[in-house]
Formats: sequence, structure tokens, C-alpha cells
Amino acid sequence: MSEGGSEEEASERRELYHERQRLELCAVHALNNVLQRPCFTQEAADEICKRLAPEARLNPHRSVLGTGNYDVNVIMAALQSLELAAVWWDKRRSLERLALGRIVGFILNVPSNVSLGFVSLPVSRKHWLAVRQLRGTYYNLDSKLKAPARIGGEGELRTFLRQFLSQGLCEVFLVVPKAVEEAGAWLNPE
Repeated sequence: MSEGGSEEEASERRELYHERQRLELCAVHALNNVLQRPCFTQEAADEICKRLAPEARLNPHRSVLGTGNYDVNVIMAALQSLELAAVWWDKRRSLERLALGRIVGFILNVPSNVSLGFVSLPVSRKHWLAVRQLRGTYYNLDSKLKAPARIGGEGELRTFLRQFLSQGLCEVFLVVPKAVEEAGAWLNPE
């Protein structure tokens, strides 16, 4: 098998919706990638920011420069508008308890190095990325990737999440239907 995987895997990657990074719009890209369609734009995210802080001169939910850099409140409000929810994953729980069949996908907030061209700066910022499943295979839909990256099945997904969570500054949010959130059905009983 080649480095890129089998023809079937290449076909699946082409089927996946995958937005690439533009400005500081990783939250918008993560939302659209996890939803597998272009639901949100920068303008829609800015409108959510205005609703969240209507009286704010400098909106605390986005970059002062107007280039994006949206916070988790924008992601949560965007998902709520579609009858979905973002459930924060408590790192103290075992990833084996995830009820994967009830989870639409994952949005992760991870440390990301800042660079200017080929020069990497000694600064780290936060970056949003999405993970979604297609026909039993999970894919990393990070907008900084040229194409979706195959993670694998449920075991590999848990390993992938565990690696990010071990970095310490990573947060994982489960994207679930509102009814699943309300019933707490995203978590298998102990």
C-alpha cells in the first residue's frame, strides 16, 4: 500500500467536506468540517459574536483585528442554532466511556505553533480542528492539512484523542444532537 493509502481510502477522503485554513477562521472551518457542509461563514460568526456581547466595544469572542480567532462560545452558539450541542470532555474520564454511535463528531482546541513563512516563532496559539467519521473510519479534518487525514476505527480514534489530551493544553468537545446532550447519552454507563 502506498503512503497515501488505498484507492478506497483516497475515494473516501474525496467524499469528505474539508475546508482549508484562511485567516484566523479555524473555528468556522472546524464547524463546517464537522458538519460536512458549508453552514457558517465569517459573517455568520461575527453576527453570533454581536449577539453574545451586544454592548461590547471590543468583542471578547473574536480577534480585535476582525480576522476570526473565535472562542468556544461562538462554536456552542453556532451548533445550538442547528439543534446540536458541544459537550466538553472531562479529561479525567476514560475515553472508553464515549458512546461513539451517538456522537456526530469532535472539535478540538489544540496548541499550534506560530510561524512567519518558514520561520517558526517561539509563540503558541490555540487552533480549532474537527474529527468526523465516514463509513466506520474517523478522519482528522484539521483545516491546516492539505486533505483529510485517516485516523482509523474506534480504537485508533481513542488513541488519537488520548495523544492530544496528553498535551495538557488541549480541550475536546463532543458534537452531539441536543436530545443526546440533554439525556447525557454521549456517555456509556460505568
